[in-house]
Amino acid sequence: MGIYSLSFKNLKRRKLRSALTMLGIIIGVATLVLLMGAGTGMQSYMKEQTETMMGDISIYNSSGGAYMGSTMDSYIDQKTVSQIKNMSQLYDIKEETTFTTEMNRTPLYVIGLSNWDQVKFNGTPGVVIDQSLVDKFGYKIGSTITIKEKDFTVTGITKETTGMGMGIVFLDVDKAVPLNDNKVTSISASARGDPETVKKEVESQVSGVTAMTQSDFTKQIDDMMNGIMLFIGAIASIGLIVGVISIVNIMLVNVTERTREIGVLKAIGFTNREVLGSILMEAGLLGFIGAMVGLILAAILLQLGIILFGAQLGMEDVSLTYMLPAWLVLAVVGGATLLSVLAGLYPAWRASRLNVVEALRYD
Repeated sequence: MGIYSLSFKNLKRRKLRSALTMLGIIIGVATLVLLMGAGTGMQSYMKEQTETMMGDISIYNSSGGAYMGSTMDSYIDQKTVSQIKNMSQLYDIKEETTFTTEMNRTPLYVIGLSNWDQVKFNGTPGVVIDQSLVDKFGYKIGSTITIKEKDFTVTGITKETTGMGMGIVFLDVDKAVPLNDNKVTSISASARGDPETVKKEVESQVSGVTAMTQSDFTKQIDDMMNGIMLFIGAIASIGLIVGVISIVNIMLVNVTERTREIGVLKAIGFTNREVLGSILMEAGLLGFIGAMVGLILAAILLQLGIILFGAQLGMEDVSLTYMLPAWLVLAVVGGATLLSVLAGLYPAWRASRLNVVEALRYD
């Protein structure tokens, strides 16, 4: 009998104990993959959306840009917009503006945009409202809504939400800018030449603005998500470590219970190295099988999360490919297996060092 078949046989001989030992690894791996997968998926999705939606350069007021709750002087005024539009280094220039107001005593977040690819909705571009306004006022496509005393006909409905109890209206930017005193939140444009060079030229030639390239946005996303992922990974790894510790305990118990059996194996010719390898193989199998089951469990939960909550979060296009990249799968399965082998080192060393005569006398 070889060491491989001996390891499998020992696992099958104590099915319940093996399953309970693997349970710790399964829970630890599933938690780790679930949290890391969600974070990785969000990071990949945000980077892809950023690269798809924005031009080579985005330009903001140097105060940091105008968003919900910002002051009016955080916008780009029309004089600056004209100056940017006249720059020969830029083309395909698109404006956006955002502002808050009220509609029928309901707080409203108005987004004026040029690129409708940023929004998923039913209907046609022009005036798109979110589902909360449909639910509250019974609006539908063709209804008339009034924003800042101007009437607009609803052309589409989206499921996107601010998550803060505010209704959202997406407007063509040429309709939204006049409502916002001709102030612009941001300008995106394509660059003739190296974006980094053009970015510096924009900032040096136009006062009061900050320019960012796609690389700047990608770096910001990476910096933000890497910190979050490190924290999540550290917390989730605690469960995996507990599972590995349980392997040390169980392998020590196994070695003690099988002292006489190990003595017999040595008596019939098994070397110390083969006994050591058998115990390490058994520990590694516990970790590997537990990691695979935990990985499958996490994949099922992530897929359910996409199906149930993807649309609400505007991430229905996220797939398991985003959440479970090859590096994460290999790192988790390989790491759990390696840790399990290391956990079996001391029990395996004890088993290999047993004296044959004393082992055969053990009751």
